[in-house]
Amino acid sequence: MSVRNLTTDQYALLEFKHRIVDPHNILANNWTTATSVCNWVGVSCASKHRRVNALNLPNMNLIGTVPPQLGNLSFLVSLDLSHNNFYGHLPTELGQLSRLKLIELSFNFLSGEIPSCFGRLNKVLYLSLWNNNLTGTIPQSLAKMSNLEILDLRHNLVQGHIPTEISNLLNLRILRLAFNRLSGSVPSVIYNISSLHMISLTSNSLSGSLPEVICRHLPNLEALYLALNEFSGQIPSRIDECRRLQNLTLEFNRFSGSIPRSIGNLTRLKLLYLGRNNLEGEIPWEIGNLISLERLDAPFMRLSGLIPHFIFNISSLKVINLANNSLSGNLTVLLRNKKQ
Repeated sequence: MSVRNLTTDQYALLEFKHRIVDPHNILANNWTTATSVCNWVGVSCASKHRRVNALNLPNMNLIGTVPPQLGNLSFLVSLDLSHNNFYGHLPTELGQLSRLKLIELSFNFLSGEIPSCFGRLNKVLYLSLWNNNLTGTIPQSLAKMSNLEILDLRHNLVQGHIPTEISNLLNLRILRLAFNRLSGSVPSVIYNISSLHMISLTSNSLSGSLPEVICRHLPNLEALYLALNEFSGQIPSRIDECRRLQNLTLEFNRFSGSIPRSIGNLTRLKLLYLGRNNLEGEIPWEIGNLISLERLDAPFMRLSGLIPHFIFNISSLKVINLANNSLSGNLTVLLRNKKQ
């Protein structure tokens, strides 16, 4: 069994340097054997063990692949290579970094599948791979990252179903899977993760209806982004059980029925996007109770009847878009009341 020490870390980082193009020569001039690894740019060492515990090199225009030798940085807690030009597959050796708590690799050109070996990293709190070219499916093994609080896979080419196993992430606060190629229905057990503050699934090919009791186990939910999918059925009448909801975006789906009156109980709501669905009927007057509302967006639907004058009493409201409906009312009077 080989003994690992700070020299091991130094070798791994020098191998990293040799594999990348550093256009500003920051690493070339600083990462040298003339100085301690712990003093290199972007490198930190733990005071107790004197081993590298952080490699943070964001926004440096670095170009190259992520070498497998990084898997030898066995005391690494933080890995941030975001906003660079890394490409190619992520090495499976990253699964050896059992102390990792942060993985930030967003805004690169990484390709291939999300490594299933990430499932071994059960101390990770933050995993961000957004804005890359990752393909394949979401590995079920990610559900083994039991301490994960933030999972951000936005803006990739990930496809397939959302694995039911994600519901095992009982500490998850933010789930961001928007702008991928996901399909199928969202497993209802996802809505049982009571720690969730945000669910972002915008711009996929997700379908199915929302459970009537979607909010029963989501007391902390502040944002629900479901726009640009293929959801159908009615907006749950008990949506108001998400008491802390601030942003609700459901536009460009196939929701039908009427706007539930219970939405008026979401007094923290700031953004309400409902347009480009099959909603019909009147706009409930209870929307006038949304004292924090800043934008009401409900165009291109089958809404009818009078525009409730209560809406214009909301002092925080900045934008109202009700275009292409069958609504009526005297806007001159309504706007005059708004000014008063």
